[in-house]
Amino acid sequence: MTGPVQFVIDPELTVATLAAIAGGIALGTVSGLVPGIHANTFALGLATVAPAVPGPPRLVGAAMLAAGTTHTFLDVVPAMALGVPDPAMAASALPSHRLVIAGRGREALRLSALGSGLAVALAVPLAVPITLAMTRLYPTVRTHLGPLLALVAVALVLTERGRWPRIGAGVALVGSGLLGVVVLPIEPDGPVAVGSMLMPLFAGLFGAPVLIESIGGGGVPPQDDATVALSRRSIGVVALTGTVAGAIVGYVPGVTAAIAATGALAALSGSGPREFVVATSGVNTATAVFALFALVALETPRTGVLVAFERTDAPLAVGLLLVSVTVAATAGFVLVPLVGDRYLAVVGTLDTTRLAVAVLVSLVGLGWLFAGPIGVASLAAGTVIGLVPARCGARRANLMGVLLVPLAL
Repeated sequence: MTGPVQFVIDPELTVATLAAIAGGIALGTVSGLVPGIHANTFALGLATVAPAVPGPPRLVGAAMLAAGTTHTFLDVVPAMALGVPDPAMAASALPSHRLVIAGRGREALRLSALGSGLAVALAVPLAVPITLAMTRLYPTVRTHLGPLLALVAVALVLTERGRWPRIGAGVALVGSGLLGVVVLPIEPDGPVAVGSMLMPLFAGLFGAPVLIESIGGGGVPPQDDATVALSRRSIGVVALTGTVAGAIVGYVPGVTAAIAATGALAALSGSGPREFVVATSGVNTATAVFALFALVALETPRTGVLVAFERTDAPLAVGLLLVSVTVAATAGFVLVPLVGDRYLAVVGTLDTTRLAVAVLVSLVGLGWLFAGPIGVASLAAGTVIGLVPARCGARRANLMGVLLVPLAL
């Protein structure tokens, strides 16, 4: 006769686990608040330093996932604070930038936190049934991946509103795609061995252009109160749509958060900048959950953080990693408004031009550190192409041709 089941908690292991997750949260907070650092850039940095971190590999892996999840919450803060153009350019600014220009940055921060927080809350229970469904569909998706990604690329261009935005979208898509075809196969030759050219490419395409656009701008204007104008129902519907779109990102190669958010909003009528912030944040964070399950089911990493995770040879302890993601998401939900309000206030008092130039110099340094001279050249080429969407009023999501085109080919 068997006795009742007993749960035994090892205090020392529990403390070590919480310390590792807390360390990851701290690291993700710092990286998320550094302007111009893309999530994949951050992930490659993690892959570089992780082998030298003392401690059990499973805890190092948990810390990496916590850092990556926290980064997806906090990276919206510098994007809002330093990517703000002059009011005269508001029509072509990103939705979150338009909210900041209108003095609604504090509201935008809370919308982002709600989008990310609800996405994690919805993604965890939905992950198992969606994973089972995608496991059955994946062989078909993989067989027809080229035409599927080509269709996504065409849809990105055709859904732009107006002649010039479509032209800009086409140039950005083709230009970034050709850059990816040429640069991605190159073996980087920098002081830090990362085995990938993604860092300079993403820093050039997505980080540097936003910083350049902020040079000479008016910076962050005074911000109003933090009252959220969207109804609870609207936030819930958009967050759920973003979560489902995040599942697509987690399973289909080449489809990114920006592309999925654009598609999600196309399914929602009357969507505006507030809905865009909620959806984009939701997709970005939900992907962290679904990509983890995709790694388990398909043995293929779908995010930069999980690529870095695999390089550490850490065991795939799903329970521990889910706890890490959940705790990090809770911390990120609290930190976005707490830190974001102060960040906006401080940046509003700084010389935006000097700050942007300093960060640009640091990105060039990272490009050389990770990939040597070819990394700096790739970053420069990516920056030129990355400036096209904003100049033409097109979406930056078109720059994901850097992955879409090579994968489709």
